[in-house]
Amino acid sequence: MKHFDLAIVGYGPTGLMLASLLGQQGHKVIVLERWPQLYGMARLTHIDGETARLLSFGCDLEDALRDSSPIASYKFLNAKGRELLDASAIAATPMGHPDHISIFQPHIEDALDARIKSCANVTVLQGYEVTGLSQEQERVTLTYKPKDGDTASVSARYVFGSDGARSFVRKACGIKQDDDFGFNERWLNIDGIYHGTLDPVYNQAVQHCDPARGRMSMPIGHERRRIEFGLLPGEDSEEMMKDETVAKLLKQHFNLDFEKFAVERKLVYQFESKTAKTWRKGNVFLGGDAAHTMPPYLGQGACSGIRDAANFAWKLDLVLRKQAPDSLLNTYEAERRPHVSHIQKAAVGFGKVANTHNKLAAFIRDIVFRLNILPPPPPFPPLGAGIKQDATGKHYAKEIGGVPPHGQVEIEGHVSWFDTVSGYAFSIITKGDVLSGLTTEQKEFLDTLGCKLFVLENGAAPSDIPVMCDLDQRFTGFLVKTECSAMILRPDNNLFGLAQTAAELSALVDELRQTLGGST
Repeated sequence: MKHFDLAIVGYGPTGLMLASLLGQQGHKVIVLERWPQLYGMARLTHIDGETARLLSFGCDLEDALRDSSPIASYKFLNAKGRELLDASAIAATPMGHPDHISIFQPHIEDALDARIKSCANVTVLQGYEVTGLSQEQERVTLTYKPKDGDTASVSARYVFGSDGARSFVRKACGIKQDDDFGFNERWLNIDGIYHGTLDPVYNQAVQHCDPARGRMSMPIGHERRRIEFGLLPGEDSEEMMKDETVAKLLKQHFNLDFEKFAVERKLVYQFESKTAKTWRKGNVFLGGDAAHTMPPYLGQGACSGIRDAANFAWKLDLVLRKQAPDSLLNTYEAERRPHVSHIQKAAVGFGKVANTHNKLAAFIRDIVFRLNILPPPPPFPPLGAGIKQDATGKHYAKEIGGVPPHGQVEIEGHVSWFDTVSGYAFSIITKGDVLSGLTTEQKEFLDTLGCKLFVLENGAAPSDIPVMCDLDQRFTGFLVKTECSAMILRPDNNLFGLAQTAAELSALVDELRQTLGGST
């Protein structure tokens, strides 16, 4: 029986991202996917700027986003077409990419798949369904079989289930979905290319919050379009998917000619918001929809799954390289669950606005929004408790665990995004002479960790550390705002900590080492 460092069950966005990150780090990975090929159609249609940054670590981002377009707004309109809110107005930190991006999912999956299959240490088995899972000590055994073939087995030290909302891995581990936000709505989804003329209002994403029938339109990249209709109680899903029904809805609500709509995908699906009771059982972990589902009103389902993969991969890398104890992996759920929960609640809140079926309730809702009584939605929170500085009492405490601004830099005449230079690794960005406080032992620790050091121009840089010109003034501006001289960034771009002086940076490096479990 072949043995791997990690077995990934499910080859959607979360599994693809995780396989790419760990494959590039040289670990022995096997992926098991029940479908024989990539989905090939758009399920997810939106990512945010932070997710674009993470994707750049897993694939050729330019290739992945070759058919993408910025989303300037996502307006919620009432039955009369008056604006209630703009969901894209949630405060966002500059990431160097548009805050919201309309994408074509197959291009992202193809780009990740290409990177994965360039790694000889990653085995991808598509068309193989996992049928059994058992654990013993430090080994997990999976049984699997093709559609027509014999059952086989494989073992791995760890297993990551990213096999969707109906996850076999979650069920095999006996993990319940006991956190239910009580949101269940059915919507008819139609994707394709429309060869007619669209009303200009539909150049961006628009949600019609009509109690008679909710509906939505948004671009998918440059060429394609998604249109959705809320289904009413008692309506039959199969009946609603018939061409004559779809044609009637398109004409009635969007004045579109069905004959001019080259439909690529048509189905009814149910929105829900549930979370697994635990994301770890022994050496088995859950991520993406297997761990948490949410309605699509913030476009954060796939974004959350990609964040899961980026959070988990660097921690597992350290554990597999024996630079951190297994207990480090417990911080995966501790950090990600509160963040996901916040987004789930916000998405359900927007979903309730869009799915107000009672006319009186909709009337009251419209008045509330017209009077601007509700506060604006808060930005996404920083990480929960985990691998981050204990900044209790510090004036910059609220920044810890968040994602600082990101921009373009120039090093030795070469201009690129900072992420391109740093890669999926720890990094320290400094100004002034704060690196002088690091001891030889601390430098060796950082080197073993794979941490990269950068000094902003006008700083005192040792000869072996590059001077970095901050072209967008994003990093310099952040350090000025926080009144600090150094920051430590994690591989997933979250801020581990800040320091004001050389002595504080030295102490912060020691804190990083201790927080990682005293790794050497």
